[in-house]
Amino acid sequence: MVALSAPVPLRPIHPLHAILLSFPFPLFLGTLASDIAYARSFQIQWANFAQWLNAGGLLVGAFVLLWALIGLFRRRARGNRRPVVYFVLVLAMWAAGLVNALVHAKDAFAVMPEGLWLSALAAILALAASWLGFGGVRRADGTGGWT
Repeated sequence: MVALSAPVPLRPIHPLHAILLSFPFPLFLGTLASDIAYARSFQIQWANFAQWLNAGGLLVGAFVLLWALIGLFRRRARGNRRPVVYFVLVLAMWAAGLVNALVHAKDAFAVMPEGLWLSALAAILALAASWLGFGGVRRADGTGGWT
């Protein structure tokens, strides 16, 4: 006979963490949209928009990365792989955004196609990090509290 256990409830992330986590995906997605517009029209202003949106994603993403790093060392997170995967996703998102910022620092005509691919990678990683981050954190002890 198989004993079924109740699913472990999830607790939401801290409200400030949720606010910070809600910014990188739209900013990196806006970077991708601006790069697509630049690739189709070659109007230099689209490359400038992409640079600013990417810089915003990096700025807020740095705070999310710091929060994820602190979450790795919390006592309740030990033995749980989810914070490690979340940290790696946020780190990869931020690294892709940093390399994208370096590519966008070149002359506007030299940005394509690397800038477009890096913008797409940063947006996909930001979506995955947001999905995992907003999915909640498993409670090991059944108590409340924020992560």
